Amino acid sequence: AQRALHSMRNIILLILPAFLLSWHLGMAQKPSKFSKSEKEFVGTGTADDPMRVYLITNPEDSVLLRTPSKPVKVNAKDKELKLFVDRMYRTVRDSASMGVGIAAPQVGVLRQIIWVQRFDKKNFPFEVYLNPVIKQYTKKQQCGPEGCLSVPERTDSVFRAYAILLEYDKMDGSHEIEMIEGFTAVIFQHEIDHLNGIIYLDHLVAERREALQKP
Repeated sequence: AQRALHSMRNIILLILPAFLLSWHLGMAQKPSKFSKSEKEFVGTGTADDPMRVYLITNPEDSVLLRTPSKPVKVNAKDKELKLFVDRMYRTVRDSASMGVGIAAPQVGVLRQIIWVQRFDKKNFPFEVYLNPVIKQYTKKQQCGPEGCLSVPERTDSVFRAYAILLEYDKMDGSHEIEMIEGFTAVIFQHEIDHLNGIIYLDHLVAERREALQKP
């Protein structure tokens, strides 16, 4: 009986950490409103004020850029959320940035929110996406130059999926799924990487490792 009890204790000790990790990740993935500190951070400016872009070359910024983001609770009447997405847009369109996309971590907020310029639509509009998730990637790939607001003065060629199946929330609370391809799909992959703490430079490392392993 004592041996059985000892075995049971060992099994519990093996299972418990995995269970706690799974529970923690599950809790962390529940959409939530902005915290008090996030509200204060966002509220330091108006909708017309761009935010500071976090840079991978700054050690403190780099830690935040490497941290996965949390889902945000969608509410069209949420003033802080509206202010934040407006400030994000002002930042990506600022003359000092002029990017084609931006993710919330790049301005210091670890939330799953991105702006993307839709080159696959008439007049190339900028659109905001909340809690975006790529459900599928095509095996077909494309390779092209990529830069990043958080990686100053650098451009590299990166392999990406040619098309993706994207699921996301909109500011009005609706939930959408759509297939996106071409250069616009590249922008989505780049920005969603940011939400997972991934910088496009990481793909270069992986690609070089794969090239070295090939006979």
